[in-house]
Amino acid sequence: MHLLLTALLSSAFLCLVLVRLRHLHGQLTADCEHGVQKVHVGQVPRVGGVGVLGGMVAAWLVLLGRGSSEAPLLGVLLLASLPAWGMGVAEDLSKRVGPGPRLGATMLAAALAAWFADAILPRVDIPGLDLLLAQQIVALPVTIFCVAGVAHAVNIIDGFNGLASMVTTLMLAAVGYVAFLVGDALVWNMALAGMGALLGFWFWNYPRGLLFLGDGGAYLAGFWFAEAAVLLVARNPEVSPWFGLLVAMYPVFETVFSIYRRRVLRRRSAGQPDALHLHSLIFRRIVRWAAGKTAARDLTRRNAATAPYLWGLAMATIIPAVLFWRSTAVLALFAGSFVLFYIWAYQRLVRFRTRELRPWRKSKPV
Repeated sequence: MHLLLTALLSSAFLCLVLVRLRHLHGQLTADCEHGVQKVHVGQVPRVGGVGVLGGMVAAWLVLLGRGSSEAPLLGVLLLASLPAWGMGVAEDLSKRVGPGPRLGATMLAAALAAWFADAILPRVDIPGLDLLLAQQIVALPVTIFCVAGVAHAVNIIDGFNGLASMVTTLMLAAVGYVAFLVGDALVWNMALAGMGALLGFWFWNYPRGLLFLGDGGAYLAGFWFAEAAVLLVARNPEVSPWFGLLVAMYPVFETVFSIYRRRVLRRRSAGQPDALHLHSLIFRRIVRWAAGKTAARDLTRRNAATAPYLWGLAMATIIPAVLFWRSTAVLALFAGSFVLFYIWAYQRLVRFRTRELRPWRKSKPV
């Protein structure tokens, strides 16, 4: 646990520095409060990913100092993550990097991890497809697609204080637990380093939102989890490849559904932001209703009150994944059940109306 504590304290300290010195870098790093997806007040730095990366590097240095056999490969994975993290930070600073370059950077990061760390998905437990994955020319692009997809999925759910960072922490905890059970020291250390770094950031992000994860932090967190999940399956045949999918089912299906909603239902670009994510509906419908008339006007309190609903949703798939990490059939059943529940819940939220909501129907949208 020294690794987790080192990453946590290092990340928390770096994030503290970023928060305290925001008057020096705010013009470059602050996120404006105007925009279709914006639900915060004031100018908030969105470079929390710097602290997260710093926490992971500190954990790696501890392993290196101990002479751990996992340190070299962990260092390779940190280097591989830099394209995704760097392109995300570039967007955080410039606000001008489009979805295409960011996707390309996360795919490059996944390709580097596959090439230098042998992080390639060997199977998916689907007859026929596993025969194709036995060929590296097929397995490599599939792995790159999956890793990049998870990285972007974490970025998509990064809409409220404490949401993406805590969900990814819970996901890494699940992977770390199974890695501990099967004796995989590399993935166990990856999980500890990632959890500590994200918790150090989370302390400053939740509930007040003093610092945001930003694209750099979200891509790094998603990449780190995805690589840990791929390596866990690749290095341990007893672990079902559906384990990682079910653990990440909430952000992954949120992304798939968002693409479908934008491209098919609304005839718009999949990369165009909107305020119709599940977390946005919970914020505008459930949290506003639950807060009451007075508290509903407090944007910061409503923002902080949104994430726990989604933490619970994420745990609805993480818990069965941890319990049945060997059984593909059971994991697939839970994955299908989540898809049905998500669609049902989304439809209910879209149609959700109460008397308490009516006074705000004509107010300025938040």
